[in-house]
Amino acid sequence: MADGPTQDQDLDRDLPALAERLCAAAGRARPLDWQPLAGGRNNRVDRLALADGTAAVLKRYFHHPSDSRDRLGAEWRFTSHAWGLGLRSVPEPLAADWDLKAGLYAFVPGERPRTEDIDSAHVLAAAAFVCAVNVGPPPDESTPPASEACFSLAEHLAVIDRRVERLGRLDPRAPYGDEAAALLSRDLIPQWQAVKAKVMADCRAAGIAIERALDAEETILSPSDFGFHNSLWDDSGQGVFLDFEYAGRDDVAKLVGDFLSCPEVPVAEAHRQTFMDAVAEGLAFDAEGRARIALLVPAYRVKWACIALNDFLPQQEIRRRFAGGRDRAERCAKQLEVARSLVA
Repeated sequence: MADGPTQDQDLDRDLPALAERLCAAAGRARPLDWQPLAGGRNNRVDRLALADGTAAVLKRYFHHPSDSRDRLGAEWRFTSHAWGLGLRSVPEPLAADWDLKAGLYAFVPGERPRTEDIDSAHVLAAAAFVCAVNVGPPPDESTPPASEACFSLAEHLAVIDRRVERLGRLDPRAPYGDEAAALLSRDLIPQWQAVKAKVMADCRAAGIAIERALDAEETILSPSDFGFHNSLWDDSGQGVFLDFEYAGRDDVAKLVGDFLSCPEVPVAEAHRQTFMDAVAEGLAFDAEGRARIALLVPAYRVKWACIALNDFLPQQEIRRRFAGGRDRAERCAKQLEVARSLVA
């Protein structure tokens, strides 16, 4: 008996009708053609060529019983909020299909920057975006939390503890699995133990209680997974920020730690303090808030080393296949080098 259609084939078969329906709902011209866009790790993203010569982006979000996060809901809420504030540094949200976990957005031209091209203007623009999207009252408990949101120093440490522990279940069949396991036991775990001990000691020395829950005014609406890897810039130097599927209420210290630690388009050392100062000043954080941000930056470097090794976990392969990712051996080899550089 022949095998039935795969999930990928089902998605490709359903794309024309879905694209036409969402374009009609958004009042846009009919789609004539579509091409996959590279770069998505968790989702399938296609550029739609419309009959009037314009373009749109159709994003179909990963969802699975093992990962129940509402990626569409998080991105749609955040992008709609930013667009409603008059910010044009996000793609315009056009229409959504909540049953099929799909969103239609305006197409944004531009190029992802290279690390060597990023200057203080880029960094200050990123900080200004974070501050602008947080104009007005701070988020309250009615705002859904970001993915892996942290509302105390203890929660930050616990999130990374869980990530390190989860890496104890590396897939033995993964390419370069032995090298990944050796890096974990020889380097990453000892480094995390040392970093965690230093954070706790520094907190005690500064009189900061790691269990204290943040007040509402100490939290922000965070774009999450925020960095230049999720941005496009045009020739005039104007940037647009993308991919808010993990967005929500969170501690600004996590946003800063992620921004400064993400290895895809890293921020040069010369600009790191500029970003921290601009965000802290723009959001009017006090001395303790600034200290919390600085304390956690080394911990987030360890977190991103863990993220790099996620490709060696069995369940990650499901998401990568959904997103149409490249060959697993090639991906694992690259991510192993990223993890090595982060823990070096």
